[in-house]
Amino acid sequence: METDAREVLGTFYGDESFPVEWREGERDLFWILDDLHCPNPISPMFFDIGGWWLTCDHMFRRFGTPFASDWIAKRVNGYLYTAAVPADPSTYAEASEYGNRYVPRVPESGEYAGKIGAYLGAVLPHYAYNFLDWWRERLRPEMDRNFAYLDGQDTDNMSMVELAVLLEDAIDIHDRHWKIHWMLNFAQFSATTALNATIAEVKGDVDPDLVGRLQSSTEDRNWDAVEDLWKMKEEIKDDGELRRAFEADTASGILEALNATERGRRFVSERLAAHQQEFGYKAIWAHEFQYQTWKENPAPILEAVRGYLATDYDYREAIQAVRDDLEAAKRELMEDVPEGEDKEKLRNALELSLRMNPLTPDHHFYIDQGTNARVRLVLIAIGRKLVEAGLLDDPEDVMFLRYNELRVLMFDPGQIDAREIFSDRRDEMEQAYDLRPPEWLGTATRRALEFPYNALWGFPEKFYRKPSEKKDEVVGLGASAGVIEGTARVVTSIEESDQVEEGDILVCRMTNPAWVVLFTKVSGLVTDAGGTTSHPAVVSREFGIPAVVGTSDATRKIKTGDRIRVNGSSGVVEILG
Repeated sequence: METDAREVLGTFYGDESFPVEWREGERDLFWILDDLHCPNPISPMFFDIGGWWLTCDHMFRRFGTPFASDWIAKRVNGYLYTAAVPADPSTYAEASEYGNRYVPRVPESGEYAGKIGAYLGAVLPHYAYNFLDWWRERLRPEMDRNFAYLDGQDTDNMSMVELAVLLEDAIDIHDRHWKIHWMLNFAQFSATTALNATIAEVKGDVDPDLVGRLQSSTEDRNWDAVEDLWKMKEEIKDDGELRRAFEADTASGILEALNATERGRRFVSERLAAHQQEFGYKAIWAHEFQYQTWKENPAPILEAVRGYLATDYDYREAIQAVRDDLEAAKRELMEDVPEGEDKEKLRNALELSLRMNPLTPDHHFYIDQGTNARVRLVLIAIGRKLVEAGLLDDPEDVMFLRYNELRVLMFDPGQIDAREIFSDRRDEMEQAYDLRPPEWLGTATRRALEFPYNALWGFPEKFYRKPSEKKDEVVGLGASAGVIEGTARVVTSIEESDQVEEGDILVCRMTNPAWVVLFTKVSGLVTDAGGTTSHPAVVSREFGIPAVVGTSDATRKIKTGDRIRVNGSSGVVEILG
């Protein structure tokens, strides 16, 4: 007998170590810890105005999805949890956005989910086929214009009123860009789903690693950034004066040495500043507002270049290896399929999917990184103005305020004690770092677990997976095939990247595109978060290194210096000693 989709498979409503306060209807949903985007405690300001979930109702409405009608968020003990809201009129759960409480949208009719599927099935392939042209000809130019507007503002000389209006403009741009993000995401989803379905129809079961290799991209903004860093490295390598500057022990030391010579100052103004302007609108954790961008602080750029110098990284060799592997994967997929209708069908599905591959890193560059970074910079400009007015001690303090608290402070500061709020919330965040948040909360049902996007976080596999009973073993999801044995290097922030040595196996909570520079040095990867289509999985396959993702506890069980063996096919990591 088939299990009913609404049958409860498990519940967790909190306990003494992780208490949860529930609004009406919330505990009936399945809440996943968003360690994919925000593995650390999040700031109140980001939660109010910066979240990716704020435009999801637009996505579900636009495409006519029968499996969800909204996606909402909850901040629990500092950590971000999100839940999909079923397209079911009986669902009722309170939520909040922009400091306002509301009830997420659900269809008026109980027949909606059963009838709308034909619409989704009709329009989704159209998006997949046309979206790359839309992106190049219409959507990316629109985003470039919005960036030019925000980047061209002289925020240092703006009044508080002008900054308040600019923040609203930045929020509007943020919302528009994230709507574009979801259009792109669904178009990619359609192309990838169509390819997988066609492979299954034409060939049956194939090696999952082969399918993963077909997601690689060789022309995108990530590779553009890597190439520019490599060009800087090549310039430094051939210049003794610049090489001596990069012998300093720290990024600040490198910058000081560069600014001490005419040649170094020219390098800073012509090369470093140019890279910051082109590629610097990103931070260690791309979504959150509380981390400095590379535009503000060039230290990660200098550390990356120094790492390239130490390993003599060869961009041309690396990109060619990715091209060669992608071509090999395409041949492996097609070579045993006889000529005819099936082969043509498979070839067309593959071509459509390959066209979309660059959009994974590119949408990170423009939206996850570039858009959120620019909202941060407006907030920091407001923070500087509040410091000048004696209302805050540090511009960064604005991130500990909520959206409406900031607006009150800007124009009626007597109504709010910002310093006390900041002090209390900083203490709360420091305490949150000591917690080990559970991977999910609320109520798990089959329907909730089958939500398509759950795969990004490694669900439903994580729900059913039993933790390893062996002290010397970590179990996750095999994300990039191969077996590698080496020394573990546990890294909790990109600031620790200078400790990573050639050949280390990187162990971390999660990666995003700002971490790509480390992939040129490491021999393997293990992450706490992510699924087989997440950033660390895709990039590991591009760089050809074994990877295990979604382990939940690798950074707790593995210590720097441990000898470990990573099996990127089975998803098992052995701690050898």
